[in-house]
Amino acid sequence: MMTPQPLQPRRRLTAPALTLAILATLAGLGSPARADNMAVPRLAAYTQECAACHMAYPPGLLPAASWQRLMANLPRHFGADASLDPATQKSLSAWLAANAGSYKKVAREPAPPPQDRISQSAWFVREHREITSAVWTRKAVGSAANCAACHSGAEAGRFSEHDVKVPQ
Repeated sequence: MMTPQPLQPRRRLTAPALTLAILATLAGLGSPARADNMAVPRLAAYTQECAACHMAYPPGLLPAASWQRLMANLPRHFGADASLDPATQKSLSAWLAANAGSYKKVAREPAPPPQDRISQSAWFVREHREITSAVWTRKAVGSAANCAACHSGAEAGRFSEHDVKVPQ
């Protein structure tokens, strides 16, 4: 039979420490592995394979079902053959599923499936509703898929509207 351990007295947080703890929790910094934080540590193979052709999108931008369909259709990946060896595909699929967006904003799959384009997600369309089609076709932007054109922290998974600079 185990002997019960005496209860430890609670540590009191100072006002500044409590404020920082609350702000970190609200900002999603309290658990760095949360998919909605977008800034999950990148798998080296993901960066190597996916960023060879486009930005290595944070996995939290799509729900797991979308990533599953994308990974299952790599030979026909938006008009290109992005096939991988089976071991790499399995590893990337597991990492994407584990870090996929699961919070309310991203949980709905992009319409119409099976496109699974981030730029067709309801949340993306809502967040970019004031951007005209002319902006997407500017030479410095290219398309809605080029997050880094306007979001300087996109590669690191930071998409704060305070850091947006739309190229002219």
